[in-house]
Amino acid sequence: MPKFKLLVMSALVLAAVSACDSAKSPDKVESNVAAAQAKAASEVADAQRSAAKDVDAAQDKMNGQGVELSNTNAKATYDVAMAKAEGDHKVASAKCDALAGDAQKSCRDVSDAEYELAKSRAKATLDAQKR
Repeated sequence: MPKFKLLVMSALVLAAVSACDSAKSPDKVESNVAAAQAKAASEVADAQRSAAKDVDAAQDKMNGQGVELSNTNAKATYDVAMAKAEGDHKVASAKCDALAGDAQKSCRDVSDAEYELAKSRAKATLDAQKR
């Protein structure tokens, strides 16, 4: 009986491990990509609305405080850029699910690198615009 349990456990572990990095069905990938795109668009729109509110509030309080307005604009631009970068990263990651094994890992590596680059650019722009 212990051999049977060991065999069943080994089969379960093998099944669980072999499912990792496996390609998903095209329908599932398409659904995931569409969901990621919709969520990304929603998050960018939310960031833009929030940024507009922040800018409006800063303009209302401005009374000669141009630096605060400039910094608020810079931060709002950064927030929108980050929302876009995060959305793009989620969409790219969802597309990677269509691949398997090394191709999937390579796709995710590229997606992660592009995300890090977008974050760096957003931060550099923020730093350059702030006073």
